[in-house]
Amino acid sequence: MAQTNHMKLRIGVVGCGSISLAYMRNAPLFRGVEITACADINADAAKRRAAAFNLRAADVDALIDDTNIDLILNLTIPAAHFDVSMRALLAGKHVFTEKPLGVTAAEGRLLVNAAAEKSLMLGSAPDTFLGAAGRHARRQMEAGAIGRPVTGTAFMMGRGMEHWHPDPSFYYQAGAGPVMDMGPYYLTMMVNLMGPIRRVQAVATSGEEERLITAEGPKQGTTFKVGTPTSVLSLLEFDCGATVTFGTSWDVFRHSNHPIELHGTEGSLRLPDPDNFGGGVALSSRGAPWLETDTSSALFGAVNWPIAAPDRANYRMLGLADLARAIIEARTPRASGDLALHVLDVMEAILRAGETGVAQTIPSTVAQPAELREDEARSLLA
Repeated sequence: MAQTNHMKLRIGVVGCGSISLAYMRNAPLFRGVEITACADINADAAKRRAAAFNLRAADVDALIDDTNIDLILNLTIPAAHFDVSMRALLAGKHVFTEKPLGVTAAEGRLLVNAAAEKSLMLGSAPDTFLGAAGRHARRQMEAGAIGRPVTGTAFMMGRGMEHWHPDPSFYYQAGAGPVMDMGPYYLTMMVNLMGPIRRVQAVATSGEEERLITAEGPKQGTTFKVGTPTSVLSLLEFDCGATVTFGTSWDVFRHSNHPIELHGTEGSLRLPDPDNFGGGVALSSRGAPWLETDTSSALFGAVNWPIAAPDRANYRMLGLADLARAIIEARTPRASGDLALHVLDVMEAILRAGETGVAQTIPSTVAQPAELREDEARSLLA
């Protein structure tokens, strides 16, 4: 599909669950994209979103085949990501999907190959690394603020989902768990800052064999069996030579670990939660006190979510807007399918290493995403 600077990428959303609200709310902020229709296996859900955002509700199959749609935004559950994305690619549509690209790296590889064969764009969340905090950290790294990266830590720790989700058991089965569910945010941010990962080692365990659901709902007070590790400590070896300890756990009540800290030959850099677009980024030069930069006043860093009482920045659609511009410029989108596949390969390798006790070589590599400069970020706004 050809596109000029005067055209908008016409987007059809498949999957009208809670995450679709953020995408639909943010779409008007960006140049070159327009959500025109939506579909869901639950027709009523599609009708509700269509009415709220002045869209056209459609059947899933009809939407994928619609010649008036240029790109499918795949917001279905992870188990449906591969099927919907592949159907869209075979129908000649560009695709941007929520994470993960597929539930297995084999699925992700098929999607990347299919997009390449058909000369279509394939992009994937997370795009949080393109937010204000991620861009500021990337500028610091590019400027040599910490010198050559040597080591670091990344931690995603908490008590899991059963205290707030009324039916959380799927989070604790194969294909999910803290590595697959939250790992994409941390790993994507680190690949953005330091390039691809070449090898991993890991140990894995679970704190409890069964979990008690305490969230309100019909299953409150019931238990379910855990089918995947809930605490995994891994060691990541990057092509650049840096080694980072990456810990994920849903067995922790309280901790004081920072989300990401990177240490180099000239200093250290501390990043906020990579699941967010904004937050404070702190730099220590050669042991000096931390100097923190609050990115909330920067582009794509201001709090805007949740709607009722905003306390964080959420600019989902940013990666898709960059993909739309990539079509015009005939370049690789920053939140690309290749990047998502590499991260998926790393997550599978972490789990395999935790299961076998054997270090795993990552079967893919990827070019470090191009830095999103401030003028480029601003040009994506409508």
